[in-house]
This record gives sequence, structure tokens and C-alpha cells, in this order.
Amino acid sequence: MCAYDISTGISPYNGYETWYRICGSLESEKLPLVVVHGGPGCTHDYVDSFKALAETGRPVIHYDQIGNGKSTHLPEKGADFWTVDFFLGELDALLTHLGIKDRYAYLGQSWGGMLGAEHAVRQPAGLKALVIANSPASMELWLAGAAKLRAQLPADVQDALTKHEVAGTTDDEEYKRAEKVFNERHVCRVVPMPAEVQATFDAMEADPTVYHTMNGPNEFHVIGTMKTWSVIDRLPNITAPTLAFRGHFDEATEECVQPFLDLIPDVTGHVFPNSSHMPHVEEMDDCMAVVEAFLRKYD
Repeated sequence: MCAYDISTGISPYNGYETWYRICGSLESEKLPLVVVHGGPGCTHDYVDSFKALAETGRPVIHYDQIGNGKSTHLPEKGADFWTVDFFLGELDALLTHLGIKDRYAYLGQSWGGMLGAEHAVRQPAGLKALVIANSPASMELWLAGAAKLRAQLPADVQDALTKHEVAGTTDDEEYKRAEKVFNERHVCRVVPMPAEVQATFDAMEADPTVYHTMNGPNEFHVIGTMKTWSVIDRLPNITAPTLAFRGHFDEATEECVQPFLDLIPDVTGHVFPNSSHMPHVEEMDDCMAVVEAFLRKYD
């Protein structure tokens, strides 16, 4: 039995529905924390562990971005629809719907952190603390880091990846096996994958619309609309105190994260030594402790 209340609801946005869940009470004196999943095109399931912060009395809000999970699916929509601005608008609608837009903290994992940086450079008055988890400051840096990690894979794995990418057969079982080798090194080092993480991968496979459109077939073969994205030149505009962290084995390499540490005026960095892309799963207790200690300063 958990020590906090759980409620779910729907936030309307542009005629669509955003599903959300609140762990804890928004009446708490602690900053409510909005947890934003990655992808683009994942679901809240794999970042579910952040609900543990509700044990401290902090309200924690998860949501599925439109196109994913329990929110409205739009498989017919193309690249002109799935944009950063669309998801920023969805976030603003959710903050308003929940009545917390004047005072909240934001934690974004991977793409969620990219979206968080885009949100924060606009200097929303209600953003009191920002956590950027396992995110790149630009896709150019992400791709360079991925290429470096990929070059360290066994030769036969590299060959399989290249062969199918050239042939356009990235749905082939041989390619998926090669992907798995990369993922077990640099995405989630807990093997077998925890159920909540597998649930997100299953959901993406069932409806890959957003992921394939904005990213591509996987984490290191990025051919979608986000391929040239960068927030680097705008990072000095972020006024919210920021925590930026990554795992030592992360596909979000040191170079990916460094611009956050160099350019955000009020920033703290952290590296989880035994994690890759999901410290909230791979070193859950330590990750929760680091995040809560940071947020507590701004309650």
C-alpha cells in the first residue's frame, strides 16, 4: 500500500486528449514535479519510478504526450504536425489544466529534457527548478556520440547495423538483434529489461508514428525531423536553477551534456557511475536521492 493518493485525468489540447496521473496531492507545500518522458514517442511507463518522490510528500505528475500511450493517437499525421512547438503547447495546456503553471518543477528524460530546455529558454515565470536527465543539447552532438559508441560494438554487430541501414531493412530481425546489443550497453543495463521499460518499448512498436517521424528507427540511426535540432545558442537564456545528469555508460555522452553545464547560468551536473541512459532504473535509489535533494532547495 503506497503512502500517497493516486488520481488520473485528461487534459484537453487542440481537440485532443492528454492523459495524466498525479501521485500525491497538489495541495502540498512542496513543488509539484512534472515528469516528461523521452522519445519523441515513448510513454510514461519507463520513467514511472520517479513516482517514488511522492513518498516525500512531493506531488509527482506523469503524462503521455499526444500520439503515445493513453493519450490520443494520430497515426495519420505527418512531419508537419509533430513539432517541438506542438509539444510545448501541450505542456502549457497541462500546466494550466492542473492549476500549477505559476509554481512547478520540471524533470525531462532524454527527449523530455530537450523539450524542457526549449520550455525553459522561454523563461516561464512558474518554472522554479529544471532537471535535464540524460539529454543532448543538440542532435549533432548526440549523433557524434552515438557513432563513437557504435564503433566500439563487436564487428559483426556493426556490420549487421550498416547492412540493413543501407538496404532500408531496419525492421529485419538481424538488425533488431544488433540494436539490442547497443541498448544493453548504452540504454538500459538492467537485463532483462524491467517490465515498465519493456512496456514503453512495446507501446512504441505498436504505434511508432511519433518516434519514426521525429527521430528514426532507433537511438543511433536518426533520420527524422529532429536530426538538426539544437538548443545550444539559447541555453544562456535559462534562468531556472538546473540539474543536468547522465550515466557513465550513457548514449547521451559527456560531450552531449557539456553545453548545459557550460552555458546555463545556474547549473549543477551529476554522473551516475553504474548507469547508462536510465539511472532512474539502473541506480534508482541514488537517482531519487539526488533529484529530491536538488528539488528540496527550491520548495
